[in-house]
Amino acid sequence: MQGHHLSGQAGGGGGHKKKEIYKYEAPWPVYSMNWSAFGWRLGSFVEEYNNKLQIVALDDERGELTCRSTFDHPYPTTRIMWMPDSKGSAGSADLLATSGDYLRVWRVVSDTETKLECLLNNNKNSDFCAPLTSFDWNEVDPNILGTSSIDTTCTIWGLELFSVILCDDPLNSNSATFRAYRLARWWARVVSGHVKTQLIAHDKEVYDIAFSRQGGGRDMFASVGADGSVRMFDLRHLEHSTIIYEDPGHSPLLRLAWNRQDPNYLATFAMDASEVIVLDTRVPCTPVARLTNHRACVNGLAWAPHSACHICTAALIWDLQQMPRAVEDPILAYTAAGEINQIQWSSAHNGWIGICYGNCLEILRV
Repeated sequence: MQGHHLSGQAGGGGGHKKKEIYKYEAPWPVYSMNWSAFGWRLGSFVEEYNNKLQIVALDDERGELTCRSTFDHPYPTTRIMWMPDSKGSAGSADLLATSGDYLRVWRVVSDTETKLECLLNNNKNSDFCAPLTSFDWNEVDPNILGTSSIDTTCTIWGLELFSVILCDDPLNSNSATFRAYRLARWWARVVSGHVKTQLIAHDKEVYDIAFSRQGGGRDMFASVGADGSVRMFDLRHLEHSTIIYEDPGHSPLLRLAWNRQDPNYLATFAMDASEVIVLDTRVPCTPVARLTNHRACVNGLAWAPHSACHICTAALIWDLQQMPRAVEDPILAYTAAGEINQIQWSSAHNGWIGICYGNCLEILRV
């Protein structure tokens, strides 16, 4: 990225330091993307039933991103997330979820195999479903997920993980090596889920949902939707919600993201808008910053995982330390070869940002 590097950032291991940019070209348009310390998952955007997910990893010897495996997914994925680990940072090594027509939880068996664990459907009495626009996985309690839908609702899911014996143990040795082998081979975790609650969150379609770290980080979340509002909810008091912002022109709000270090702040943007709005929940309805200077409509944003005052919008990185004074110019900028539709700022390697455009994934060192 053009500009100065942010201080105090780890660049990752091995081959990560050999390049400033890594690029991977998928065989189809890419929309959803997520990564952790264990690699990347890319979701296709093909306007038909049959879509794909790919597992992509960095080959240190070759110094490039390579595809490890590809598997089928019904309809395009609107979001991909790894299950947060116990500290809510890098993500679980083997479970991830996707949203599309339904919420699905997958197990990564190996670099080349991914298995569907469960499909979560809260409308089993109908052959039709309301597509899910997004979801979020609670970092404090990974047994909780929230989905947003075009049917104006948000659904909070409870996830259960338990172990089962696959078959009788045929091994007789009591050595530590054989005991470890028995545990790995003859036991397995089974995943299931149930609806904890469903609520009408907006007057129109709901486009995004995100859990907040306020109030202990388990019970509070926000959503945005086609009615142009940002609303906050508390799972302990669902009889009412708090509107913390409404777009003056009632334009649909497409995405929101919480500051990962200071839960008082969140950011959002409207459809076809070239600016990002930063909000302070302590001063509702009045933006504390408007980030402009984008050359076209904004499609994605991500807060820095390690800093309370840095945010990436499209391919611009901003320093927000001077808020509430106006923030006029970004400190770093990058020009991609196409419209950026997805951004991820790595928690595992916070010196790297991932972007998607067209059929490309790029990993940028900042």
